[in-house]
Amino acid sequence: MKHLHRTASLGVALALFTALTPALADGVAYINKGLVGVGRIPADQRDTFGETFGSGSGMAIDISGWTHDAGTYKGSLWLLPDRGYNVAGTTDYRPRLNTIAIEFTPVAPGGAPAAGQEQTGVKATLADTMLLTDDKGADATGLDPLSDVRAAAGDMPMLPVATNGKLALDNEAIVRLPDGSMFISDEYGPNIYRFSAQGRLMSATQPPAALVPMRKGAPNFSSDNPGPGAADPDPKDPETGRQNNQGLEGMAMTPDGKFLIAVLQSAPRQDGGDSPSTRQNTRALVYDASDLAHLKLAHEYVVPLPVFKDAKGKTKIAAQSEIVALSATSFLMLARDSGNGQGLKKGDASLYRQINIVDVSGATDIAGGAFDAADKPVAPKGVLDPSVTPAKLTPFIDINDATALDHFGLHNGGAKDHNELSEKWEAMSLASVLDPKLPDDYFLFVGNDNDFLAQDGFQVGAPYKADDGADVDTMFLVYQVTLPGLGKK
Repeated sequence: MKHLHRTASLGVALALFTALTPALADGVAYINKGLVGVGRIPADQRDTFGETFGSGSGMAIDISGWTHDAGTYKGSLWLLPDRGYNVAGTTDYRPRLNTIAIEFTPVAPGGAPAAGQEQTGVKATLADTMLLTDDKGADATGLDPLSDVRAAAGDMPMLPVATNGKLALDNEAIVRLPDGSMFISDEYGPNIYRFSAQGRLMSATQPPAALVPMRKGAPNFSSDNPGPGAADPDPKDPETGRQNNQGLEGMAMTPDGKFLIAVLQSAPRQDGGDSPSTRQNTRALVYDASDLAHLKLAHEYVVPLPVFKDAKGKTKIAAQSEIVALSATSFLMLARDSGNGQGLKKGDASLYRQINIVDVSGATDIAGGAFDAADKPVAPKGVLDPSVTPAKLTPFIDINDATALDHFGLHNGGAKDHNELSEKWEAMSLASVLDPKLPDDYFLFVGNDNDFLAQDGFQVGAPYKADDGADVDTMFLVYQVTLPGLGKK
C-alpha cells in the first residue's frame, strides 16, 4: 500500500512539475499551473426563447463584475453560439447571445477535487438570452447565404444574406466593450461586426480581398451548407478567399484596448487552404480600434498552424479555434484536430488540442501589400513565400493531458460516455485570480461548442434528435496561468 501511495504521489508531483515548466516566448516565461476547475451546463438546457441551448463558439467574461470572497469567485460571462443545429443543412435559427451567471471554486494548482465533486467547481446558470439583429432591427439568420449579397451602402460593406433576405451570420468569437457594445466575428464573410448593447448591428468590417470568398469572379459567401430544399453552391468551394467553414474563428482585443486581432481558422484557398494537408499558413489581422465604427487594418501576419502526426504517422494540420490577446504582438491560440470526441460515434481519441503562445514581433507585416490581393498567394500550394517570416509558436497548455483530465473524472477518447471530451473546444477568456500576492496570475476559462447536440432538441419551431444518441453538455475547463506583464508590452 505504501508503495502504491508513493507511486501515485510521484505521478502527481511529475504532473505538477510538467505544468509549472515555463513556456518561454519572446523572452517572457509563461506558466501553466494546471487545471483547477470543471463545470457543465446540461445538453437539455433551453434558452430564454425555449430553444435548445448552444454553447461556446465564443466567450467573454465580464471583468467589471468579477469578485472573490472566501475561496469562491462570482461573476458573469457571455457565451456566443453559432448558427444553430445544422446537421442536415442550415436553418433559419436567429443568432443570439447568452448571459451566464458563474460561481467558481477552484482547487489548488496541481491538486484534485474531492470525490464526487470533480465537475462542480464551475456552477454556470443561464441568466438571459438576447437576439442579434441587422442594422434595421430585423431578424438575422443562420441560413447559408448561397448566392445573395446585400450591396454596400453608406458605411456598410457588402453583406451576406440568405434567400429569405435576412442577414446571414455564423458567429464565432466575441469581444465585449466597456459601453456594452460588442465585436463579433463570423464565418460567412468572414466579417467583423459591431453590435450595440441591445444586439443591433452598428457597423461591419470586411477583410482584405485575399480572404473574401470568390466564385466565378464574384463574391459568394456560401459555406456549402444549403438550407431545406436549397441547391448546392456552384462551384462547391470558393476559388479564392476563406475556405468553407474556415472563417474568422478567433478574435480578441488587446488588454490596452488599442487593437483588435482576428485570425482565420486556416489558410485561404489560394494559400493552400484548398487541401487539409497544405492549409498551414493562416493569417492574423490586427486592426486599429481607436475608431470603433471604422476599424483600420494596421498589421497582418502569417501564422503557421500546428502540425502533428495521426495514428498512422501521417502529417496533419490543426485548425485554430480561438485566441486571447496578451499584447499587440502576442496572443494565446487554441488549435485542435477534428472528428474526434463525445457526440461522434466514429470518432477516436483526439491527437491534438493545445493552446499555444503566438509571437508576431519578428514576423513580416504584410498588411496593405500585394498579398492582400486574391491573385497574389503568400503561400502557393502551402509553401510560404521566402520573403515572408511567419509568427513563432510556443506550446503552452495540452488540453488532452490525461493526468489533468483524470483528476476531474474526464478522459480523451476511450468510452463514448458523458466524461469524454467533446470534439469542438472553441472559446477562451481570462479573469484575474484577484490575489495581490499573485498579480500576474489568471484563470483561463476554456469552453466547448456542443453543436446543439441533444436527444430532446428543439429549434425553429420543430423538435429534433441528434444522431447516434449524442447528448453533449456545454463544458468549462479552467486553468490557472501566470502571464507576466499582461498588456504591458
